[in-house]
Amino acid sequence: MSAAPASSVHAGEALLYFTLLQLAVIVLAGRLGGALAVRLGQTAAVGEIIVGILLGPSLLGLLAPQVFGYVFHSASGTPLQMLSQIGLVLLMFQIGLEFDFGHLREPRHRRSVLWIGAASMILPFALGLSFGWVSAPELSPQAARKASALFVATAFSITALPILGRILMDFGLTRLPLGVVAISAAAINDVVGWLLLALVTLLSESHFAPGAFALQVALVLGFGLLWLYGLRPVACAVVRRMQAGGDDLPPHLLGMVLAAVFVSAMATYQLGIFAIFGGFAMGVVLHQEARFVRAWRAQISPFVLVFFLPIFFTYTGLRTDIGSLSNATLWGWCALLVLLATVGKFGGAYWAARRCGMPRAEAGVMGALMNTRALMELIVINVGYDLGAISHNVFTMLVIMAIFSTVITAPLLRLWLPRAGYAAAPRAPTAQATPDRLAP
Repeated sequence: MSAAPASSVHAGEALLYFTLLQLAVIVLAGRLGGALAVRLGQTAAVGEIIVGILLGPSLLGLLAPQVFGYVFHSASGTPLQMLSQIGLVLLMFQIGLEFDFGHLREPRHRRSVLWIGAASMILPFALGLSFGWVSAPELSPQAARKASALFVATAFSITALPILGRILMDFGLTRLPLGVVAISAAAINDVVGWLLLALVTLLSESHFAPGAFALQVALVLGFGLLWLYGLRPVACAVVRRMQAGGDDLPPHLLGMVLAAVFVSAMATYQLGIFAIFGGFAMGVVLHQEARFVRAWRAQISPFVLVFFLPIFFTYTGLRTDIGSLSNATLWGWCALLVLLATVGKFGGAYWAARRCGMPRAEAGVMGALMNTRALMELIVINVGYDLGAISHNVFTMLVIMAIFSTVITAPLLRLWLPRAGYAAAPRAPTAQATPDRLAP
């Protein structure tokens, strides 16, 4: 009679053992990768992304298949998947908290901001849509052609606002006109990009049925209005009241906020879009509560970044197998994808900057900054992959593009900043901010 419970306990302990093993490897590897990246003049997040990829079948699975299998395939991958998704919801909440909408109201250089923001969104979207539409029958035959093309277009269009903010801090550009224009244009990209991702997700989920799509859009708009005009005043009042006692982040307030984040994520899931949008929406609701934002940043953000973020990168890495691009044709498609994504983002920003009167060197800096994708790109392509809108090969190509577009940013800035009259930052920054903290 006791055999089944004993077996169940043993299975549970084994699952816990392998989950803890995975977490120990991921956290330590993430710290190591981040430190090495900073020494090489990159942001810590770049190193964490690359280490996450290397822990997957692309390197560890290739060089040490027995070790890879023991660590990552000896037990169910469900715990790691769930932790990565919870971490992503919390990370999106932090991004919502850190989002400075004041950049969108900056009166100086408004024309440049609008032109650069629009051009660096429209041109890559058009190129991505064309690439996705042409390549879908061969690269993603299992997916609806429209959905595949739209997800590739969205992936081409996104800019990694958090990583961009970190780079601007490294290079001392946060309060200079060039930095203000870049972060403001990227903010426009970010807002439009997330709305676009939500829209494309709705289109995919409704299978392009006009009635179902219109209903889902109405429900999502209703959710946004309810959160901004119904929940926001109440939530802000509660936060101020509970922080009135002097504690920066009282336990009761932390518990309520976490519950609100999870409920918000559940709500967007029920509306037919991904739970991450609910986390972001809750962050936007509270982003003006400066004292709460500072407390979250100081007390909770480091744990999210050190523990949860590397899990997401590794989860992405486990889905990425560079070796699956097994022939010259696939690598040709990959090279074309990277080229078009770079030309679209860099070229659109460069053209708009020149049109607004910027010198060539400053326009080059702007193009390099707007081409930064990193974390945001990984979020978009994971959504597309989970929906079946892109194949495993396209997923891998987009991961390569995200890494390439982010890694080349710092070298390009060191090339063009001196030509534009700015001092380039040292190769190894002495201070390291969290990768999701935006420039002040």
